[in-house]
Amino acid sequence: MPRMVVSIDGVVIKEVPLTQERTTVGRRPYNDVVIDNLAVSGEHAVLVMHGDEVQVHDLGSTNGTFVNGKVVRQQLLRNGDIVEMGKYRIRFLQEARQDYENTVLFEPGRPLASPPARLAAAPVVLSGSVRVLAGPAVGREVALTKVVTTIGKPGVAVASITRRHHSFVLAHVEGADELRLNGAPIGAEHVPLKNGDRIVLAGAEMEFLSA
Repeated sequence: MPRMVVSIDGVVIKEVPLTQERTTVGRRPYNDVVIDNLAVSGEHAVLVMHGDEVQVHDLGSTNGTFVNGKVVRQQLLRNGDIVEMGKYRIRFLQEARQDYENTVLFEPGRPLASPPARLAAAPVVLSGSVRVLAGPAVGREVALTKVVTTIGKPGVAVASITRRHHSFVLAHVEGADELRLNGAPIGAEHVPLKNGDRIVLAGAEMEFLSA
């Protein structure tokens, strides 16, 4: 399934699967993907899906839509392309579809050209959660099942926890309220999390738990 990974200043803030024919992007709240930034127009762009193809169309935005650094009116997207709207970067990801027409059929009595490959071991899936120790949602525990999970209070302070291959990483996304990890402010740093780390943000204290 094609998807968009939205980031600003190197911090991923959301991941959006493309599940419908048209996905609108803009500052107005009725868009499918809302980007609340003055450099982004109210109705900035739309991603249109035709079968396996996805095109981005600029909707006459004030500051333009860029794909891989070039301004476009419309552009067919390829896996890994970077779409820019203001300071926001949207990475387009689309896994390659398996071509079943090239699948080898094993017929009775027909020798194999080579022995089948040995199956690789299943990858270890990293798991983690955040438990609220103090604040309005005390006692709540949130499983970190997504690539990016946001925590905090919109309009006050928001942070992101990003799941990478072998770790979870904490970063400040927006808001004037200070983000603290184990009592120390982290500023604009991207900090790996360890089991038992304490996070303080927007009047809440949380504990990071990892199996």
